Amino acid sequence: MSKIVVSLSPHAHGTDSVEKNMYGVVIALLPALLASFYFFGLGSLIVCLVSVAACLFFEWAICKAFLNREPSLLDGSALVTGLLLGMNLPSNFPLWMIIVGALIAIGVGKMTFGGLGQNPFNPALVGRCFLLVSFPTAMTSWPTEGQWTAYTDAETGATPLALMKQAIKGNADALKELPSAWDMFLGNVTTGAGTIGEICALALLLGLAYMLWKKIITWHIPVSIIGTVFVLSALLWIADGESYADPFQVIFAGGLMLGAIFMATDYVTSPMTHKGQLIYGISIGILTIIIRNWGAYPEGMSFAILIMNAFTPLINMYIKPKRFGEVPANK
Repeated sequence: MSKIVVSLSPHAHGTDSVEKNMYGVVIALLPALLASFYFFGLGSLIVCLVSVAACLFFEWAICKAFLNREPSLLDGSALVTGLLLGMNLPSNFPLWMIIVGALIAIGVGKMTFGGLGQNPFNPALVGRCFLLVSFPTAMTSWPTEGQWTAYTDAETGATPLALMKQAIKGNADALKELPSAWDMFLGNVTTGAGTIGEICALALLLGLAYMLWKKIITWHIPVSIIGTVFVLSALLWIADGESYADPFQVIFAGGLMLGAIFMATDYVTSPMTHKGQLIYGISIGILTIIIRNWGAYPEGMSFAILIMNAFTPLINMYIKPKRFGEVPANK
């Protein structure tokens, strides 16, 4: 039997760090950002820049004014929060509302709990849900793609998720207006295109592939979320194909891919073990289907993730790996 050798320090350290992983997420977001600039143009650029600048500013200001410590802007966490918040907004969103959302995301969602590593909820989703509840009209005015120079006067339309909701409520013709699953996969959405970051599923999957390759995240959370939504939506579609869209349209519509890949996988707010991550992901998928089909909002991804963020400590408590050398209690 091989022996474990424990040597005196110094020990070799792994190459992972907060900065490396955060900037890895930024790189993974680049395909989706470029796709949003292509489809939305000026509006996408303005929203993302303002969101990032506001998040960086509020992190610096709160650290200086209230926490009496040096700001850690270079660790990349505020940058990622700003990018994700911006990508969860419409491309015509008013600037002052973006700044309010950034303040809530950083000030309430992150710094109130002590900063990076101590926040129980995903900060970008805290900001997004606050904006959705506070400014529902602005948060649900979805510009159509292809208006590269338009911003506040962009033409708006119904998103695929809104059309799916209409079909569930009895509008039999709503599903006929849906873009095909292939068009949603590529971003060719002629109706209201939704938020900046959800326009192109292909770009988001490229980001997922990069993060899996670099081992920034594991497959457990995104695959369990997407797989659960696919299976449940397939059952509903088989049961009533006139009221429910096909499962490929469902997983490519709305913020499902963005949330499953970039929001639910947040290190701080997701479970530590693989088994816990599967439970967490399946639960998010179930909640998303429930809210999308029978809730007040067409989209349920943000609320589902925040709800399961609250259960993460409980999952971590009860889903633990076996300790090395631990003797079973019955022996």
